[in-house]
Amino acid sequence: MWSNLPFDLLSNIFFFLSPDSFACANASCRNWHKACASTLKNPFLLQKQLHPPWFVALPLRNNSLSCYAHNPTNTNNNWYQLSLDFLPHPIRLLAHLEGLLLVRSSISTVLQLGLCNPFTRQYKLLPMLNIKRTNPAVGVISLSLPAAFGTESFPCFKVYVAGGMSEASRGGATYEPTLEMYDPQLNAWRIVGTMPMEFAVRLTVWTPKESVYCDGVLYWMTSARAYSLMGYDIARNTWRELSVPMADKLEFAVLVLRRGRLTLVGGTCALGGCIWELGEGESWVMVDKVPSELGRRFTGEKGGWDRTKCVGSDGGIYLYRDLRAGMVVWREVDNTTWEWVWIEGCESIRGKQVRNMQIKGVLVHPNLVPSSIF
Repeated sequence: MWSNLPFDLLSNIFFFLSPDSFACANASCRNWHKACASTLKNPFLLQKQLHPPWFVALPLRNNSLSCYAHNPTNTNNNWYQLSLDFLPHPIRLLAHLEGLLLVRSSISTVLQLGLCNPFTRQYKLLPMLNIKRTNPAVGVISLSLPAAFGTESFPCFKVYVAGGMSEASRGGATYEPTLEMYDPQLNAWRIVGTMPMEFAVRLTVWTPKESVYCDGVLYWMTSARAYSLMGYDIARNTWRELSVPMADKLEFAVLVLRRGRLTLVGGTCALGGCIWELGEGESWVMVDKVPSELGRRFTGEKGGWDRTKCVGSDGGIYLYRDLRAGMVVWREVDNTTWEWVWIEGCESIRGKQVRNMQIKGVLVHPNLVPSSIF
């Protein structure tokens, strides 16, 4: 039956496949390969999010030439190992942008960013910043795609770099109180603002580098003595600071964006894992907690949350630690219901044991369309 289907109908069917099923169809036969190639030219392919995002993890410290991806819709073979042997140098994962990974070169302490798509094996090194910086905070903004953008894939985003250490005019190093922005349309950086020196110090020393963009403000979490939020209002070019619930007691604290709301995920031994949302009047409201059984399974005998990492999106929040360790996930079931589930870690792939390692993860909708940005 499949061999007799019209070409256009076959291409439309492939449009609805998950990324791993699409890849299998693409490699099945010559006719299906042509149909898949036609599907990839569909200008609406980038905008469709018919399936939940994948959890993609890169090693945190070693120079592995692989990354690991978890497919939440496949219950049988849900972990994949993707080779990064196409990269010219080792990288560290920072964030994701429109199906791409924002990374930094790990062969130098001076920041230089790059874009990577491990699914299409594409990589591009971005230009050097106007000011050489070490250890700055990095923020990303994904912009809405235009209604009609042709058949080529060109992501819409901006990257901000704030603070860090730079060379002092009289030698040595100094904290850098400026902020730069990368525009992919121009493929260039420009200095767009300044900040109080105190903020530059905290962004350099006390910021884990993750950012969240919400209602025109780019936020970073800082952990100097107690957790707090630093926000940069892009339109007004101003900075502000927000308090965090239980700021001096949390063992970990991570910002995510859920349903367009600024969301804080944190935990303590006594309270467990908790989720707050920022409400009116800049007040935090607890919206849910990790179920006690899942919390004990996640933290183990010691019961501490200090090694916890977290990544979130509109459809789910993942709490994780190492590659082989299990993950606690709060995910959307429908418009009104969310559920807590346990996801096994990556212990083996196709029967081969995987070595445990510290990781950094992001949630990405796999992009199989080669991008013109590379």
